[in-house]
Amino acid sequence: MGYRVVDTTEIEPTPDRPGRHRALSEPAGLSAMAINRFEAEPGDQLPLAYHYHDDQQEAFYVLSGTLSVETPDGTYEVEADELFVADPESPQRAYNPEGVAETVAVLAIGAPAADDVHPYEP
Repeated sequence: MGYRVVDTTEIEPTPDRPGRHRALSEPAGLSAMAINRFEAEPGDQLPLAYHYHDDQQEAFYVLSGTLSVETPDGTYEVEADELFVADPESPQRAYNPEGVAETVAVLAIGAPAADDVHPYEP
């Protein structure tokens, strides 16, 4: 059996990324899924541009604020305590729009943990 408690505030934010990005998978010892915490100021997007994954499902759980997610079907506004899910091969771009008053905090979970990201040009 194995158990871990990870103090996410002790994980240094990833340098050269918009907003604050903390990669939680490695410190937690996870290999089957990717977990990241993002905080984006108004006008920032979560680190990846408009993209899709071949096999990975992504879920964005909004901790605070409102997350905007652009898709070919339109833009979703995801409020605190709501969950947005993107299935494989479903393009999306998550961001905090300019002109809003607050930072958005998001827990992003992807499974399987795969480096299968592709840029998407709308």
